Amino acid sequence: MEASLNKPTDPVALAAELIRCPSVTPEEGGALQLLERCLAGAGFECTRVDRGGVANLFARWGAKAAAKSFGFNGHTDVVPVGDAAAWSHDPFGGEIVEGTLWGRGATDMKSGVAAFAAAAMDFVREASPDGAVILAITGDEEGDATDGTVALLDWMAREGERMDICIVGEPTSRAQLGDMMKIGRRGSMTAHFTARGVQGHSAYPQRAKNPVSAMARLIARLADHGLDEGTAHFEPSTLAPTTIDTGNPATNVIPAECRATVNIRFNDAHDSASLTKWLEAERAGMAAETGVEFTMEVKVSGESFLTPPGRLSDMVARAVQAETGITPELSTTGGTSDARFIKDHCPVVEFGLTGKTMHQVDERVPVEEIVKLKAIYSHMLKDYFA
Repeated sequence: MEASLNKPTDPVALAAELIRCPSVTPEEGGALQLLERCLAGAGFECTRVDRGGVANLFARWGAKAAAKSFGFNGHTDVVPVGDAAAWSHDPFGGEIVEGTLWGRGATDMKSGVAAFAAAAMDFVREASPDGAVILAITGDEEGDATDGTVALLDWMAREGERMDICIVGEPTSRAQLGDMMKIGRRGSMTAHFTARGVQGHSAYPQRAKNPVSAMARLIARLADHGLDEGTAHFEPSTLAPTTIDTGNPATNVIPAECRATVNIRFNDAHDSASLTKWLEAERAGMAAETGVEFTMEVKVSGESFLTPPGRLSDMVARAVQAETGITPELSTTGGTSDARFIKDHCPVVEFGLTGKTMHQVDERVPVEEIVKLKAIYSHMLKDYFA
């Protein structure tokens, strides 16, 4: 759809068109091409910032050196549909049935992108603000996220582009639109352990060195350790064992090797370095106790962060209250998002649709939510540039 000079941009129609673009990570599927056409037609200067086979779009209305700039961030890539036959409607059909938009990405987060793109296009056309409006849209949020928003921020740093604040349009509302915003996120890291012992007959365990029992003791010790009791804005950190594997089909053989994985979601009482140091100490201690060799590999998905309550969260709350009558809860719950990268660039808050059906079969959203979300984003823009 093209931006019209005569009438407001329809966020529902744009969301439906985006859903019809089969942009399963890392495929672009035509989604960013569609947005680029729309935004360019509304006067935005658009640049593709592709990296590592990932498509990304940067769009700016206004001068690069503007005194103030308002940024939106989101993604057009989606997770796979799963069993397409289990869907009530074509997952890439973008069908509207009885007031509901159906399809993969309807909630997470093509409707959110459509809402903030429509709000931005209408706002700059009607208000011609004294400043810049920036949209940073990636095709790699649901994947490894190494060449998505990170690539956009790297490019922005090289080119002297800057957002003073940023709203990430992830689905943050819990039961109804407006009941929750995210002012931070827990960090996430995964530790992979390998225990190597000595293989032997299970009837003669004294002749072997069992990595399974040693691994079980280590994982139990980690799981039983309370990391903290929570902080002012965060729930307690958690450690969850996710797998213990030997690949051993024999019942009378003690294997030589065992592998296990734990995932930690941590609050601002920790960082990944301090938690890695603790894991390393526990690994070394268990190796000394059992004589089993342990190695560990750690992957950090993101550090915990917090945008302290203040001007940005107040602005979001005012817009939500004005358009819905609801005062949103300030939350740090949930998994990771690209806000974990943006927080090093500028203050960031996440706000978007209710997330009841994201990643599910029959993902869908009431069209009235999309319309209201555009109104909320429009209110934020007017407030910021007032």
